Amino acid sequence: MINALMKLFIKNTDKFSENELRIKYSVFAGALGIFCNLFLFILKFAVGSIMSSIAIVSDAFNNLSDMGSSLVSLIGAKLSGKKPDREHPFGHGRLEYISSLIVSFIIILVGFELFKSSFRQIIYPEDIQLSPILLLILCISIPVKFWMFAYNRYIGEKIGSGTLIAAAKDSINDVVATGAVIFCAIIGRFIDFQPLDGIVGAAVSLIIMYSGFVISRDTIGVLLGTVPEKRLIDGIQKMVLDAPEVVGVHDLIVHDYGPGRVLASVHAEVSDDCNIVEIHEVIDDLEKRIESELGVHMVVHMDPISVSCEQTVAMREVVRSVVKEIDPKMNIHDFRMTNGANTINLIFDIEVSPEVADIDGLKTEVIQKLKAVDERFNVIIKVDFIYD
Repeated sequence: MINALMKLFIKNTDKFSENELRIKYSVFAGALGIFCNLFLFILKFAVGSIMSSIAIVSDAFNNLSDMGSSLVSLIGAKLSGKKPDREHPFGHGRLEYISSLIVSFIIILVGFELFKSSFRQIIYPEDIQLSPILLLILCISIPVKFWMFAYNRYIGEKIGSGTLIAAAKDSINDVVATGAVIFCAIIGRFIDFQPLDGIVGAAVSLIIMYSGFVISRDTIGVLLGTVPEKRLIDGIQKMVLDAPEVVGVHDLIVHDYGPGRVLASVHAEVSDDCNIVEIHEVIDDLEKRIESELGVHMVVHMDPISVSCEQTVAMREVVRSVVKEIDPKMNIHDFRMTNGANTINLIFDIEVSPEVADIDGLKTEVIQKLKAVDERFNVIIKVDFIYD
């Protein structure tokens, strides 16, 4: 059904760029969310008011907050599609993340207000006017929310939208909350415990606030800068290493400027005796293929290393084995060696997890182990943190 609706409202998809199509899908999902949540709000608010149930009214306002979320997401999607300008050379993609943050604050505020109302209902309970017909009408919201979960997840995964994935999770929360409200209404018919409605309303409001907290936490993480997906890291590294001229890769950095606007840089190790013109063509081709296949604007930096000097290659492996003996997850790169009569300089970068607390102690341990191999070694280490 969702594919049929998308074909009905989004025509001539082959004429749009990937980013334009992504915005249209986001706007479509947002508009559909507004319609569905407005329908559910009116339905539940009417039923809750007639039955004098704070739990049902709380659930209704939960849908109203979801409608506001969809509206903000829709506006955010439209604004994020603005082209780069002088003040924002990397585009406006992060506006989508900011819109998600605003949505999370709205959800938390609505949940808090409903919690206060539910608490008053617990202290000063009122009788609920139960009606089987009204309960049946209320049950309609569950399949609607299941459908909203399905289409938000489908479109969210299709275009890689964290906002829509969050909306899908929120829809499942709504199914649980509505189910609890219906259960409360039915149980309340057989159990004379007036505060039950307020208790369930409070529980629903806590679910609302928690969902808002989760969305804000994830969005703030993206805005601050999070570790890229392992799939993306592995994909970039594999494509770089697949080039026959590249013998190693390190220092991969990824910058996320919003969905579809990912910039990255990486160091590719190449032989120091290669033809610079030929290797430049290889690097150019790598950058174009990564952008075409992975959607990442890539900058590849060439790092020349010695691959023909047997002594340097052998010593690099000695250093690597010493480092991995300390921690198998660690590695080295940018290895250089200057050989003198009394002093042999070993210069290299060591890749370390940010969880390692004592960096100086680690350096000392590496130096001591290498000096045990040869006292002439003068070891110069630079630490690079790896996030995987």
